[in-house]
Amino acid sequence: MATAVPRADWCNNLALRKASRYLGASYDKALAPLGLRATQFSILHVLGLHDGVTITRLADIIAMDRTTLASNLKPLEREGLVRVEPSATDRRARVVTITPAGTNRFKAALPLWEGVQAEFEERFGAERATQLRADLEAVLATGFAPWAE
Repeated sequence: MATAVPRADWCNNLALRKASRYLGASYDKALAPLGLRATQFSILHVLGLHDGVTITRLADIIAMDRTTLASNLKPLEREGLVRVEPSATDRRARVVTITPAGTNRFKAALPLWEGVQAEFEERFGAERATQLRADLEAVLATGFAPWAE
């Protein structure tokens, strides 16, 4: 028995990825003059709030698998924006900290990010954007376990 191919507009994954690529490219374009991608900006932002966290905890906070996170940390570390060092309490764990240069780059990028953020909320609607963020946050509570443990 053949399975019917679902319509593309029924696929939650496709719809989410299309919107993510579209909006993500807008943030990437805005942050490019400072040599940052949107994901790197987000990492610096989170580290500014939760400095000195393990890679595992940082991956949990930004909902990213550890391997992808490690790949995103490498250029930030090469540029001296973050430090990745063994934990003082558990040598198996690696701790990520933002450097003063990382803090400065984040602060310089913040107005660029704010510009895209404001433009999106203007075009999409501030109330709809707030609801969208809440809905997307709720996706994280659906109970899937997408990454190997």
